[in-house]
This record gives sequence, structure tokens and C-alpha cells, in this order.
Amino acid sequence: MRAVVQRTAYSYVDVEGERVGSIQKGFTVLLCAMEADTDADADYVVKKIAGLRIFEDEGGKMNLSLKDVGGSVLLISQFTLAGDARHGNRPSFSTAARPEYAEALFEKVACGLKNAGLRVETGRFRTHMEVTLLNDGPVTILLDSGKAF
Repeated sequence: MRAVVQRTAYSYVDVEGERVGSIQKGFTVLLCAMEADTDADADYVVKKIAGLRIFEDEGGKMNLSLKDVGGSVLLISQFTLAGDARHGNRPSFSTAARPEYAEALFEKVACGLKNAGLRVETGRFRTHMEVTLLNDGPVTILLDSGKAF
């Protein structure tokens, strides 16, 4: 499972002109389920997102988590994180999980984050979404449950 975690001052997602998710201070997370992912991969990503300490403490050091600052998560499904453009100019998405399986893993992550005590908003799976955010820092962290990076 791959995730791009962005520390944001606010973010929101619209689908066909309708606002379907919106947060203030927190993380905007782009999430991709890969074909070989299991529940363990979803659990790993939940634990990492919930535990990331990338908000500054009173000394200016990145030492605080979402819970520490009362932050929220805007979770967006993005299968294009599976894109492999090493060969040619048209990315291959063959390693992305099939949509039905990916959606189940996406929901597992959303529920896991909620169960960790976080406020979670989501986009709408398998739709064209328009995501707006104000990246704070900017701070962007890449996660990969397969530990490729």
C-alpha cells in the first residue's frame, strides 16, 4: 500500500460540484492499494499515519502527532500512485489492486483511522475528484507498506 501524506492547513474534495469531504488542520492522504496488499498492509498504513509526528512542538521541532494537535485526515483514493513510468512515457498501472479489492482496503484504512480516534473525511471511490489543499510547510511524507521507500 502506498500513501502520500501531506501536512495541510486545510483541504477539501469535490465530486461533480459537490463538496464530499473537508478538513482543517491535518493530513491530506493520497492512498493506493497494490495488488499484493493484505489487511496487514492496511494496518501498517493506519499505524504510520496515526503515529506520524510531523507537527511542530513549542520548540519548533517536528514532534507532535495528529491527536496532539487535534488534526483530521482527508483520505483520497488514488490508484495512479501505482504508476510505473520507468519504461516509456505512458505509465503502467498493472500493479494496482483491482477496484473492488482496493475499495475494501481503502475502507479498512478509513475505519482504522477512525478507530484510532481521528476525524476522517474521504473522497468518493472511483470518481473524478477535485482536491484542493494548502500544504503546510510544505511537509510531505511517502509511505509504502512494502517498505520500497
